[in-house]
Amino acid sequence: MNRTYVGLLFILPAMAVLAMLIAFPIVYTIYLSAVDANGVLTSKNFVNALRPPATARAFINLVVFVGGSIIFQVVFGTLTAILLNQNFPGRTIVRSVTLIPWVVPGIVAATTWAWMFHTEFGIINYMLTDSGVISGPIGWLTNKDTIMPVLIAINVWKLFPFVAIMVLAGLQAIPAELYEAAKIDGAHFWEEVLHITLPQVRPVLVTVTLLLVIWGLNSITLIYSITGGGPANRTLITPIQIFRLAFESFQFNTAAALSVLFVGVAAVIVAIYMWVIQKTGEAR
Repeated sequence: MNRTYVGLLFILPAMAVLAMLIAFPIVYTIYLSAVDANGVLTSKNFVNALRPPATARAFINLVVFVGGSIIFQVVFGTLTAILLNQNFPGRTIVRSVTLIPWVVPGIVAATTWAWMFHTEFGIINYMLTDSGVISGPIGWLTNKDTIMPVLIAINVWKLFPFVAIMVLAGLQAIPAELYEAAKIDGAHFWEEVLHITLPQVRPVLVTVTLLLVIWGLNSITLIYSITGGGPANRTLITPIQIFRLAFESFQFNTAAALSVLFVGVAAVIVAIYMWVIQKTGEAR
């Protein structure tokens, strides 16, 4: 038997599983978005998905949440990687401790932070009031002005170690001769970071940012576990809206239509990001 056919036979079970777990749900979701409850083709599902004001609000919230999170994740992660790349006593221990937020399960992290930010029983308010920073407890998770910054801060805490470990791997691949030549030329630490470190780890930062965008657009565990999309839809994001339509309101066709639209928008965002990065690279 031809070796090619033998190879195909070996991968056939895996391909069948992938088809059942990935391809079929995608095709069936597209089908649901295009038909009504009776299986008749219609465009009303997309109209019903876009009509509610909550749809625009959810998408804006998602952009703010993802954009704010990524900026701080990349900045803090990169700075942490630069710090962890230095020689100092206990570096191995610090590196290990830094990874803790990333390895903690999302639901555990969300529940823990929800209790910490609790208005009456949370340790955050206790520490701030006891030290005199604030005069009284603050409703971090109920105030419309504080809820989104708090969620962004928690998301940054959760994922900045991932950025740090990826950038740290990139830093260790930079030739030491570059830094030695810079020192001979009289470059200071931050000049080395600006002109050597960041350009050398740029491919890593591009890849990490792309992953953060994809993960951020699909984030639901953190927000749903802490706020459920409230208060007053202030933290409602598109994935949560899709979940509500499908499993709370049982509007499966409308939820499928919104899912298709969301995937299309996400694909466009990723494509634009890749195009901008490519053009920036060519300009260099």
